[in-house]
Amino acid sequence: MLQIEIPGNETLQLQHLVLDYNGTIACDGMVKPNVLSKLRELSQQLQIHVITADTHGSVHAACSGNFIQITVIGQRDQDRQKKAYVDQLGAQSCVAVGNGSNDALMLENAALGIAVMQEEGCATKTLIASDLSFGSIEDVLDSLLKSKRITASLRN
Repeated sequence: MLQIEIPGNETLQLQHLVLDYNGTIACDGMVKPNVLSKLRELSQQLQIHVITADTHGSVHAACSGNFIQITVIGQRDQDRQKKAYVDQLGAQSCVAVGNGSNDALMLENAALGIAVMQEEGCATKTLIASDLSFGSIEDVLDSLLKSKRITASLRN
């Protein structure tokens, strides 16, 4: 579990990291450098989940390993499928990270929703639904590994 104290707000008690794939941890179907090693490190505190429509058909090959749970969703109502996944895990124990329009409900519903704007950009409604936004997935993962960064950003 990852516990993050936020002065002026509730303490986050996170058990799951739910990640979109393309546009978030991958670009053009390829996982970004250093992401898997950071996820492996985070897996000591959080259960790692990747939920995706798998646009490029590469998620299973790219994220194979026993520390990542992969879920490929259908083509319809993707935003609702991702939200339902977070709900099933227990939204108050989830940090969710994404960039696409289909990630907005997931980010809004999770205890901590993080938008990331990289090569694919970030849907405006997803940015608005997030608690935090970062310019790279590496910065997101580093902030989870050094959680006082999140405390500093979210304190009231």
